[in-house]
Amino acid sequence: MPELPEVETTVAGLRQVLDGEQIVRAETRRDNLRWPFPADLRQRLTGAKITGLSRRAKYGLVHTDRDDIMIFHLGMSGRWRIDPETIEKHDHFILETKSGRVAALNDPRRFGSVDIVSNAQLNDYKAFVTMGPEPLSDDFTALILKSKLSGKSSIIKTALLDQRVVAGLGNIYVCEALYMSGILPSSKAGSISKLRLEKLVLAIKSVLASAIEAGGSTLRDFAAPDGELGYFSNQWLVYGRENESCSKGHDIMRKVDGGRSTFYCPKCQR
Repeated sequence: MPELPEVETTVAGLRQVLDGEQIVRAETRRDNLRWPFPADLRQRLTGAKITGLSRRAKYGLVHTDRDDIMIFHLGMSGRWRIDPETIEKHDHFILETKSGRVAALNDPRRFGSVDIVSNAQLNDYKAFVTMGPEPLSDDFTALILKSKLSGKSSIIKTALLDQRVVAGLGNIYVCEALYMSGILPSSKAGSISKLRLEKLVLAIKSVLASAIEAGGSTLRDFAAPDGELGYFSNQWLVYGRENESCSKGHDIMRKVDGGRSTFYCPKCQR
């Protein structure tokens, strides 16, 4: 599943094509993705001018001059294709601008979504109501993380994947950040000291920033809107590297937690 850096890369690519453009066509080519397209989506987007694009957690936001915001999620395998020569079977949603640019949301597995809300409704959007702070923002600190983890008996890896604790983190970057901060993924979340959480917060910010700079990770179906694949996978320290050596020469281990693979070094992390 595309994680925060992949969505940030997607939004940056769309911004170059759509920002400031007027929408002349908003076409849904089926009734639904993960859930139905809003009935008034076409009406609210057609003729609107795009005034900006942003990201919240793993969601992309397309702002318009009609005080509306289109919210999209890439699901498991979604990606935007820019100015495609032909519209493909899995191009389920199309945006066309007055200048002739076309953005097609391609989603073979249909786990993605497209919604539209007013600016005033954004914070009440179902996915955002209980969402934690953005990890790259100044609101994400060791003190805030400590308060979010207080009393939790779950392991730290599971806690970090909880969007109510921190927004947008996924399996890859949690594994990497825990290794970078020397914290064992199975550590009890509520018992980690503030000092260690300070290292963890810095590691999370660092790994996400590096991944965004590299264009995200190459994950089977993910590609940026220009078709380029991310190359952060070349920098993975532990993820996907079972039985290889970590940066200190120890064997990297893999175990499964809650259906997800966890990669870690039992000697470097405690």
